[in-house]
Amino acid sequence: MTDTAAYTPPPIWVWNKENGGRFASINRPIAGPTHDKELPVGRHPLQLYSLATPNGVKVTVMLEELLALGHAGAEYDAWLIRINEGQQFGSGFVAVNPNSKIPALLDRSGPQPIRVFESGAILLYLAEKFGALLPQAPAQRAECLSWLFWQMGSAPYLGGGFGHFYAYAPIKIEYAIDRFAMEAKRQLDVLDRRLAEQPYLAGAEYTIADIAVWPWYGQLAKGQIYGAGEFLQVQQYTHVQRWADLIAQRPAVQRGRKVNRVSGPPADQLHERHDASDFETRTADKA
Repeated sequence: MTDTAAYTPPPIWVWNKENGGRFASINRPIAGPTHDKELPVGRHPLQLYSLATPNGVKVTVMLEELLALGHAGAEYDAWLIRINEGQQFGSGFVAVNPNSKIPALLDRSGPQPIRVFESGAILLYLAEKFGALLPQAPAQRAECLSWLFWQMGSAPYLGGGFGHFYAYAPIKIEYAIDRFAMEAKRQLDVLDRRLAEQPYLAGAEYTIADIAVWPWYGQLAKGQIYGAGEFLQVQQYTHVQRWADLIAQRPAVQRGRKVNRVSGPPADQLHERHDASDFETRTADKA
């Protein structure tokens, strides 16, 4: 390990606004809105406010899968929330998600709007609302929910841990990168061993467990996030590779990953989605 300057934590932590690296302008140690801004509302029952990060992709893939299964009530408006500009701190967004993180969903199909935040909660809410992509048999349901919550508990190590220190931190800290690279590889090994036994995480059928895990670990395995594929030697996880390719071939997944995307080739960006025809006409240049 290389030598680093010794750091002794102060008796009381004090927020240094300038010490936030790439995200210094939006990170802060308090909650609540920073400005008044109402959210737009479209014509569909489901209003999604999001960005195509891995957590955001989970929900747009879920909605596209539900529509592909024939659930017309899953039609949705997807509004772009530019988190680098602090739009998640507008008063309207905070009213839907007090944690000021994307994605946030507002279900206006009933007499009173229902807010749902946290991506795993949104997947479970939609699966139960439409009776799809969540097994009903107790053993299979338990397996599915276990992998869903595994992802929710594991992703902070991958995103906030490995991804932050490897790709985004203003300085490279060997200890931090080593610590979280080890954990990311351990998690890939957990998945690889499971997927050696079954085609999908919950068993023989594709479920919300796969929808939750794929945007993080499937894209990591294909070198599509953090540019860390070679560093983590992701090709060695052959069962994860097979599973990641299988899911990426699904038309609903291909549509869902485009929604609220603001990076990559223009053809892969659909800044807002208000109708299925938007995938043909594209709204990237309208947002």
